[in-house]
Amino acid sequence: MNLCDIKTIKQIMAVYGLKFRKEFGQNFLTNRMVVEDIADSCCDGRSGTVLEIGPGIGTLTAELAARYENVIALEIDKSLIPVLAYTLEDFKNVRVINEDAMKADLREILSPYFEGGISVCANLPYYITTPILMKLLESGLPFDYITIMIQSEVADRLCAKAGSRDCGAITTVLSYYGTAEKLFTVSAGNFMPPPKVNSSVVRIKLYKDKPYKPKNEDIFFRTVKAAFEQRRKTLPNALASGFSELSKETLTSLIVECGLSADIRGEKLDTETFVALSDKITKAIAANHA
Repeated sequence: MNLCDIKTIKQIMAVYGLKFRKEFGQNFLTNRMVVEDIADSCCDGRSGTVLEIGPGIGTLTAELAARYENVIALEIDKSLIPVLAYTLEDFKNVRVINEDAMKADLREILSPYFEGGISVCANLPYYITTPILMKLLESGLPFDYITIMIQSEVADRLCAKAGSRDCGAITTVLSYYGTAEKLFTVSAGNFMPPPKVNSSVVRIKLYKDKPYKPKNEDIFFRTVKAAFEQRRKTLPNALASGFSELSKETLTSLIVECGLSADIRGEKLDTETFVALSDKITKAIAANHA
């Protein structure tokens, strides 16, 4: 069964009375080479189990199942569950779960598969890319890789270098957990229906042992968020909005102690510098409470 064939997709949808649901960002891939490339590269051979988020009609799922020991597919749209039972009936190593990935207990679902290694592969709806990615990163689960197909503009932000125009809060947070690499771009014409923008496939290699060790992780994330929430402001002004318990003068002093200019903007800082600055802020807050 060629699940990339437009005629086949239309037949399946007609038989099961399906319509593309905009609220779930459903765009099915119609280029087999793209599907195979994603399946081949999603975890660099390091994982036995792949968690797929949003399998759709099972196009990528089938390719993953042919390559990896287990595939756990989370599908939010209950109308697709009988379709997946049909399109994946030959694959005994696939488990389809009708749950919202944002609400699912991933630890409970995936814990039986930890020993063989786990990676994530997903064609994410554009509107929910950051929330799902943050849930995966913050879950504490031992993922080897997270490979996602997302809007190209978002991919540029994920893979941006500190100081570049595309660098944002998500760039810094992601680089705290791992390293991101853009594998290839997928034009809109490779989907049914075609989205309004092109997509890119990004593979994130998660650190087994993070190289950055902030004294207070919450303060680190607060620092990053404050720096980018008002990115046109200088760093002292931006941080003053995020840390009302410290004066702007104190924050300016801490920034200068890190060897930075007082008029620098947050986008110029790399993750290591954000950690160093957050450590100084943590110490200053503790001194205030002493």
